[in-house]
Amino acid sequence: TCTVGFGPGAFTKTGLGAQRPAWLKPLPAFATDALEEEWSGGDLVLQVCGEDPSTVAHAARFLAKDARDFATVRWTQNGFRNAAGQVPEGATFRNQFGQLDGSSNLQGEEEEYVFMAAGAPAWLAGGTSMVVRRIRMNLDTWDELDRPGRENVVGRRLSDGAPLTGGSEESPADLAAVNELGFPVIDAAAHIRRSRTDDPTQRFLRRPYTYQRDPSGEISDTGQVFIAFQKDIEHQFIPVQQRQAELDLLNIWLTPIGSAVFAIPRGVRAGESIGQGLF
Repeated sequence: TCTVGFGPGAFTKTGLGAQRPAWLKPLPAFATDALEEEWSGGDLVLQVCGEDPSTVAHAARFLAKDARDFATVRWTQNGFRNAAGQVPEGATFRNQFGQLDGSSNLQGEEEEYVFMAAGAPAWLAGGTSMVVRRIRMNLDTWDELDRPGRENVVGRRLSDGAPLTGGSEESPADLAAVNELGFPVIDAAAHIRRSRTDDPTQRFLRRPYTYQRDPSGEISDTGQVFIAFQKDIEHQFIPVQQRQAELDLLNIWLTPIGSAVFAIPRGVRAGESIGQGLF
């Protein structure tokens, strides 16, 4: 699959500034950010996905080759998930911390939370917004945590992703539960608690990919290319990100080093071109 989107500069550089949605701008600074120019921003985005790395590399090269008359490469980020057939269909992706990553993700609710309709510019109807965050994971110090410590940080069991209050991966966490000493079963700063909201509309589609680079002075240089799709970045994504940046135990081991925002037009029908309603 190939997903195409437009960053803020795509509008100013083509004289279409009046068509740029107000939300299409860099995200506000978060307390945990250590952004690097190397992985941030961009006027266009091409996300190329496939089960075979050779196919992905070939498609990405030809797309970049076709765009070279009017664009230059700002950054390329390679990520991977499980290879086809290695986990059951529909199983949750497991990140490099060993945790299931994507529990409580959208399951068939994209029409409600992802695709834009009323209120969106006409050219963006049926499209969505895309946030790309490159997050460095400090695996070298994470390895020093024992299993109970890792589970406490996230608020879920390593084995099956179930909340520490019991049940299965799909079970809702009981954030009011306390142990025999009267302490919360799920820590006040656990990732699952900081991600949770009383507003049921603050949900978005999460697509995490692992990246791995050659280490430089460390055992590993590993992290995540975290991609989120949503109707309304300011209402759905930013409040959740702010809560996590303010107080989340995972922040000890996670550092956002890249950030970009794009508008994704709807898919094309026969005889159309991408973003035809805009251009």
